[in-house]
Amino acid sequence: MKNRFLDWLYKDQDLLSGITDVVEKPDISRSELKEIMRSAEEEYDNRPEVREAIGRDRDRFRSLYMIVALVSCIALTLVLLYTVGLTSNYGMENPRTLEVVRRYVEDGLQETGAVNIVSGMILDYRAFDTLGESHVLFTALICVMILLRIDSKNQRTEYEDYYKVQTDSYFDLSSDPILRLICAVIIPCILLYGIYILLNGQNSPGGGFSGGAVLGAGMILFSAAFGFDTVDRFFTLRVSNIITFVSLAFYSFAKGYVFFMGANGLDAHIPKGTPGAIFSGGLILPLDVAVGCVVGCTMFGFYSLFRRGNIGGRV
Repeated sequence: MKNRFLDWLYKDQDLLSGITDVVEKPDISRSELKEIMRSAEEEYDNRPEVREAIGRDRDRFRSLYMIVALVSCIALTLVLLYTVGLTSNYGMENPRTLEVVRRYVEDGLQETGAVNIVSGMILDYRAFDTLGESHVLFTALICVMILLRIDSKNQRTEYEDYYKVQTDSYFDLSSDPILRLICAVIIPCILLYGIYILLNGQNSPGGGFSGGAVLGAGMILFSAAFGFDTVDRFFTLRVSNIITFVSLAFYSFAKGYVFFMGANGLDAHIPKGTPGAIFSGGLILPLDVAVGCVVGCTMFGFYSLFRRGNIGGRV
């Protein structure tokens, strides 16, 4: 569109000379110049031949989009059907599946050092899959932030600001003394329980996802009872970004190092600890903490973005 506008502009000498005269005026403001250029471009877009060309381009794009979407769906369907065809029939014994299950059950404790074999599978045997799931949460938070974040470059209108004030006053629970009193008692218990689940995942049901969900729920309840202003004192967008980045980077480098050493037959020199102790399972404990931090920040980030349009206050 920009190239067409320039072509038209330089061919129309009368309009070009008019804009040149305006530009050469020393007292013209930047906003007035932008308004003149915008009016000229709108006039160009409203020409019949231009509107016809835009319609043709739109039709070609829609046709190409439909073709690409149809081919992609057919290809994905064929791949999925081929994959399903490779699996065993219902009720038929799959020897390869039994080998994997036997390996997990018989050698899982020795190879991972985790009493909870589920955590051993999630954060050891298939740790890269869990890393991908953590990145999915991080990507989802970024997408929601792009769509809903309100900052200095994306302000609401006066009506929307008025509506926001009315809804905030209607849904504001931080002035309720009963809620504040109850939350002052149960929130420390929720956070402590979340930390327990987070740190004990290698020994019992729990781990990063469940512990992070409990911690995120505690943060949401805290913000509802005591207000976002109180949360903004210690949890800002910068803090959330740092926690998420450090957690994902540690996870990536730690498991990348372990898999690289293992693929080359080298010892990673990471002690697995005593099974059943809190410091056991090798890297499972710190990886649980990293995943829990990402999950907790993502949960509270979703709530904050949907509730007020930002994390850590308006920028």
